[in-house]
Parts: sequence; structure tokens; C-alpha cells
Amino acid sequence: MWQQEHHEGGGPHEHRHRGGMRGRGPWGGFGPGPFGPPWAGGNFPFGPRGFGRGRKAKRGDVRAAILALLAEEPRNGYQIIQEIAERSQGGWKPSPGAVYPALQQLTDEGLVRAEETDGRKTFQLTEAGRAYVEEHGDEVRAPWEEMTPDIGDNVHELFDLSRQAASALVQIAHSGTEGQVRQARQVLTETRRRLYQILADGDPVEE
Repeated sequence: MWQQEHHEGGGPHEHRHRGGMRGRGPWGGFGPGPFGPPWAGGNFPFGPRGFGRGRKAKRGDVRAAILALLAEEPRNGYQIIQEIAERSQGGWKPSPGAVYPALQQLTDEGLVRAEETDGRKTFQLTEAGRAYVEEHGDEVRAPWEEMTPDIGDNVHELFDLSRQAASALVQIAHSGTEGQVRQARQVLTETRRRLYQILADGDPVEE
């Protein structure tokens, strides 16, 4: 039951078929990788590991995160996982094996109820759940804030630019002509070369 729900809503098993999004296609070595959607939920190739991580998830964090998110609006399980990953900037992405049992436990406690529409199960707080959230503010918090990777503002801006570039790349892959795809590959090749050159040159001298 939980496994099927995980794949709904454009989950990780959704595939694209145009512009070389499957196999090698016109993008050569690029497969479905980070381009569907571009680096969504913090899953972009830089990742947080090279920049330090916040604390690890502890017992009760998944429960607290679910209650905090459902207090905002109803969500399905996949949306909860993706929202946590996005808000923690990739520092924390709980597995379906952690989220769905927690949802079941909250349902058994009468704090959450599930509604199925068009084959998709959406979870929302019950009246008891909303009362619980209001009465347990210390428990129901935003644990993802403590798991955000410890990176500086410059790196945050770099990630933002990389997402924007990936979005443009996906548009070309989906609807670009063969000539535009070739141009994009040339730009990527040159960009990669220049980025490695930046590393080779070392820190610039500040005046």
C-alpha cells in the first residue's frame, strides 16, 4: 500500500521520453539523473556532503515534521518527503520506510486522517491533531532547520544559479532543436572546463 503511494504525484519512477531524457540520447553521458525535475528536493549533483551537514535526525523528528507540514496543508506521503528535503536544503530526506509508518501511527492515534481521491492518498490533521499541534508547540517544530547543511551565502547563491541553469537545460532537452541541443552541449563543455580551471588557478587575489 505504501509502496504504491510513494510513486504517485510524479515520484522517482516517472520517466521522460523527449530530448534525450532516457538512455544516452543527444546528451551523451547524461541520463535521467538530476534532470527530472531539475535537482528537485535538494537532489542536485553538488549535494551537501562537501560543505558539512547539520545534526542527524533523531527519534521523533519524522513525527514532528509530519505534524508541522500537515498543520500547513494536506499532503500525500511523497510530498511530505520532498518538502522536508527541500526545506532542509538536501540535508535531510527521510525514507518512505520512516515516513509512512509514522503516518500510520499518527492515524492510529487519531491525529491524522487519510482521504483517497483518484487513487491518491492525502493526509490531513483531524481536529484532535490540530489541538495537539497547538498544545505541543515545543514538540511540533521544524526539525529540518537544524539539519540544513552548514554552507555560506555564496554557496547558497551558487546552488540557486545551478538550479536555474538546470531548468533552462531541461527546456532545451524537451523542446530544443538539434542545433540548439548541440549549442547547449558546447556551452556545458566550456563551462565545465572553466570551472575546473577556477580550481586549478586557486583563490583570486583580492585588491
